[in-house]
Amino acid sequence: MPRHSAAVYRRRRLVLLIGLILGVAVIGVSVWLLISRPWASADAGPAPTSSATASSTPSSTPTAGTESPAPTPSGEATPAIVACAAKDIEVTAVSDSDTYAAGVTPQLSISLTNKGTTDCTIDVGSTTQVFTVSSGSDVWWRSTDCQENPSSMIATLAAGTTVTSKEPVIWDRTRSSVETCAAENRQRAPGGGSSYHVEVSIGGFTSLTTKQILLY
Repeated sequence: MPRHSAAVYRRRRLVLLIGLILGVAVIGVSVWLLISRPWASADAGPAPTSSATASSTPSSTPTAGTESPAPTPSGEATPAIVACAAKDIEVTAVSDSDTYAAGVTPQLSISLTNKGTTDCTIDVGSTTQVFTVSSGSDVWWRSTDCQENPSSMIATLAAGTTVTSKEPVIWDRTRSSVETCAAENRQRAPGGGSSYHVEVSIGGFTSLTTKQILLY
């Protein structure tokens, strides 16, 4: 075979060396791509593990056929609310004014206070309400003399509270009696500064004091 020159052998060695270098470079790039994964999303979380951890918390759902335990009674019964006692109840007559000009009719109400430490019940219906207007020992008017359709209403009066009747009773400034309810000419109470006293009772409890009003 013909013998090549030294320059030919040098070119062949150079080509072989370049091929070796390129091969090593390709292998290095492949390894870097496999390790760094530059296409993976930066927001991706860690890869899931190959095994799942079992929860140690027992299930709260009862199995079929299992009876739920009955609640244990506390042993503390709510005490029943009893009727109000006289020592705890304070009744007061209330009027919308202290003085009334000629022709103005007094509007009368009841203030009711539970001075006790427990709630109690009381009948606050019109059946148990009585307003009495007197001048000295002379009873001029009583709300029950001509009362129509009285009714009962049991209410609970909270301890330490005061309530006042919402619908006032009107005294028409005349003398009342069961015989003269329909009369149009009943005797009228004198004015001119005359003094009258209002007493009230409700639920069987009577005001300890009276409310003074003056008619003109």
